Amino acid sequence: MSIFRVSAVAGSAIGRREAGVTTEFEAVIGLEVHAQLKTKTKIFCSCSTQFGNAPNTNTCPVCLGMPGTLPVLNRQVVNFAIRTALATAGALAPTSVFARKNYFYPDLPKGYQISQYELPISLGGFLEIEIDNEPRRVGLTRIHMEEDAGKNIHEAGADYSLVDFNRAGVPLLEIVSEPDLRSPEEAGAYMRALRTLLVYLDVCDGNMEEGSLRCDANVSVRPKGSAPLGNKVEIKNLNSFRFVEKGIAYEIKRQTDLIKSGGPVVQETRLYDSDEGKTYSMRSKEEAHDYRYFPDPDLLPLTLDRQQIDEIRVTLPELPAAKIERFVRQYQLSRYDANSLVQTKAMADYMEAVVRNGVLPKTAANWVLNQLSAILNVSQQSIETTPVTPEKLVLLIRLIDNGTINQNTAKTVLEEMARTGSDPQTIVSGKGLAQVSDEGAIAAMIDQVIAANPQQLADYRSGKDKLFGYFMGQVMRELKGQGNPKTLKDLLTTKLKG
Repeated sequence: MSIFRVSAVAGSAIGRREAGVTTEFEAVIGLEVHAQLKTKTKIFCSCSTQFGNAPNTNTCPVCLGMPGTLPVLNRQVVNFAIRTALATAGALAPTSVFARKNYFYPDLPKGYQISQYELPISLGGFLEIEIDNEPRRVGLTRIHMEEDAGKNIHEAGADYSLVDFNRAGVPLLEIVSEPDLRSPEEAGAYMRALRTLLVYLDVCDGNMEEGSLRCDANVSVRPKGSAPLGNKVEIKNLNSFRFVEKGIAYEIKRQTDLIKSGGPVVQETRLYDSDEGKTYSMRSKEEAHDYRYFPDPDLLPLTLDRQQIDEIRVTLPELPAAKIERFVRQYQLSRYDANSLVQTKAMADYMEAVVRNGVLPKTAANWVLNQLSAILNVSQQSIETTPVTPEKLVLLIRLIDNGTINQNTAKTVLEEMARTGSDPQTIVSGKGLAQVSDEGAIAAMIDQVIAANPQQLADYRSGKDKLFGYFMGQVMRELKGQGNPKTLKDLLTTKLKG
């Protein structure tokens, strides 16, 4: 289970003072996360799941619900569901059943969605997060498999809508948490931890912009310390961590204000408008009986055997929480750095590749988390696609260690490496960036700078020690940032004393 750190208050409490009495409220939050699985074909047919294809080209009679067609379950979907349940300590059901969830909407071609209801593939389990350096265990209610719906397209100014069925039948895992979250920050931390876990498991790409990971949040408010839950409101289709946190924060305030004013909180489904930062009523909240669930007659009950589960168990990768503990123990990294590195598997693997090539772990972590990450953000590259391979970064660090370049020059070289893919030695040689370590050349430049700044020299010698940095900067500027810092500092100290 993954443990992630965020700065947050342990709960969302809202106080009200009346006649010297303070009444506090707390939020109760549960999340329903829909994760699109990384299969090449849909859950019940052989149509492609490729994102971005022309509308209605990834379709066939099965996923369009044509009469007489029969669904056939995708084995890989089941394997991914087992993999996720094992990683979250869920109880896998020996037998689970697919059910029809009946409702009518233009993007649902069959008039029902094939999901699981009374007998899902996994019950229970948990995910661990870390809030203000304190671990928090968030319980899971269930994990079940289902098919996605299509997509309604509303063109601006048109008096009609279009429907793209490419997504209809795409396999999803719905991961439902217990109402254990108490603040928007905790909900955000939970979402980040779950996304990281799913990507580590290689069952979901976690691309929220393309809809691969979406969240419905159930939010209610109650007096702090009270056991009964308030009326819950569902916020649909939150598709970014920021929207999850902002949508929940707005809803907590809205409900709290309603309670303070004596008004009722209506159980309903709402949509979050990211432009206005508000939620708006969409429809009254459905209950399970509104969907008239019943077992799908076209699909047999799914039976798992112990051998199948055990075979998948041995393929599980090192999970984020275990990797964090290992990084702290093996590499003597701080928990903060270990946590930051492990948030993506690619970054953790990259750092370890640098270490395997002889770089000290703390040095490797610093370069990956700071200099390299900053350049990747600016260049809009990812650590998977950057031409700065671990081997090339090692060569750059060695140029610093052997005195060929200094830290400041190394940052310039790294930027060029990210832009061109060249190795660092070629860049240093081609641009004449080698460090100036010749004591005679540095001493001559110091003399020139001192001669040009007599007042600053007098002030320094009268006790204004901070001017030492001024002289360092002036000399380094004249040396185009390529002076050996240690040699420069030693010579400057001597010459300033006179």
